[in-house]
Amino acid sequence: MKIVADSWYMAVRDLRNLSRQPWYIAFTLVQPIIYLVFFAQLFKRVVEIPGFGSGSYIAFLTPGVVVMTALFSGGWSGMSAVQDLDRGVMDRFLVSPVSRLAIIVGRMVQLAVVTLVQATIIVVLGVVQGASFPSGLAGVAVVIAAAILLALPFAALSNGLGLAVRQEESVIGANNFILLPLTFLSAVFMAQRLMPGWMQQVANFNPVNWAVSASRTATETDPNWSFVLARLGWLALLCVACTWLATLAFRSYQRSI
Repeated sequence: MKIVADSWYMAVRDLRNLSRQPWYIAFTLVQPIIYLVFFAQLFKRVVEIPGFGSGSYIAFLTPGVVVMTALFSGGWSGMSAVQDLDRGVMDRFLVSPVSRLAIIVGRMVQLAVVTLVQATIIVVLGVVQGASFPSGLAGVAVVIAAAILLALPFAALSNGLGLAVRQEESVIGANNFILLPLTFLSAVFMAQRLMPGWMQQVANFNPVNWAVSASRTATETDPNWSFVLARLGWLALLCVACTWLATLAFRSYQRSI
């Protein structure tokens, strides 16, 4: 299919651009490692709180850092769209035979590859620090899948926002306004049952919390797979909806030039 071929072409193009930025790659890999090491040490005694529900904070934290890293990678994806606009690259795509949807999907495929690498490194480091995942590779696979399914819709929204506002400052401002609150209104760092009541209610509708709860449940000794699949399904539906919105933003950009 043409859309598949075009999407893969755009993904390879974006991966090649990324490979030419070794310092950016280094920072994107080192930052989540720092989070995992520092937060694991800083909050390791919270497992002693009655009702926390986990005997190892590093095992609790590892899926959360994987999800948080995917969230921020997706949220900042729109910066590359703005850069392509400023350099005139996007306009050249418009006069090419490439599928318009593939321009969005290609960026999402590139992000999926990056998220896969980041998540794998974080999980391995978590295991080195003492995290254990009783469900084995199946649980780890769900952690990575949940991270990717979270990163993709936020990448689509970020790219759509970049096409709509066409300014890096606006994308930066939107990321700072949205991503951190979504992180702290989820169970990334703290068990949901110990959060304030209103935060627990908000977390139930927070996609970040869907990914975190699915990941942690999948790594338990006896996972509730119905719960896990439901959360992954919600993330998949969100991904489809956000991709559609990003496509609308792209068409709006086409009409404006």
